[in-house]
Amino acid sequence: MGLFSRYTLFGLLKLTFSYLYTKVFFPKARIIRLPFDIRGKRFVEIGSRFTTGVGCRIEAFPIDQKSTVLRIGNNVQINDYVHITAVSNVKIGNNVLMASKVYISDSTHGSYSGNSLDSHPESIPIDRPLTYENVVIADNVWIGEHVSILPGVSIGRGTIIGANSVVTKSLPEYVIAVGIPAKPIKRFNLTTQHWEKYYEKV
Repeated sequence: MGLFSRYTLFGLLKLTFSYLYTKVFFPKARIIRLPFDIRGKRFVEIGSRFTTGVGCRIEAFPIDQKSTVLRIGNNVQINDYVHITAVSNVKIGNNVLMASKVYISDSTHGSYSGNSLDSHPESIPIDRPLTYENVVIADNVWIGEHVSILPGVSIGRGTIIGANSVVTKSLPEYVIAVGIPAKPIKRFNLTTQHWEKYYEKV
């Protein structure tokens, strides 16, 4: 299917402008569709063949004001309105695919762990000290529409996260996880080469 059958004339003009922007500012990327908002670019590493949809927002504001805190591997594709924010360490592996409106963050305003550091609900949310934990997404992960990935989460290689899930705890490799909070429902059996029902080890 040719470009002219997939896009209107206006769409082709936008695509051309996005392509030129990509080659000037992100020469290793495949295409970054505009508008694209990147804040703290010097604290971000992006691999080759990076692709975005429209309206994506990437933020890197390191706690120490000098470290690279967001690393994106090769051949990563994120679709429309993905929002990724990092203050400590967010690492996204190679060949990761994200649907639209995905949110990934290694930090939150305040502490809610049930200890002496807890934030008071009457304090102003934006003034609460940031708490943060690393986020790691391994190679070949596929993240569905409207998924949120919260601080302290690791996602294993080849795992799939279903639409509208909220990932609050780490997930092993080669599983399909869904829900709020996200839990594995299937695992790929490397021996049989089939997806099978997931049974959590007791």
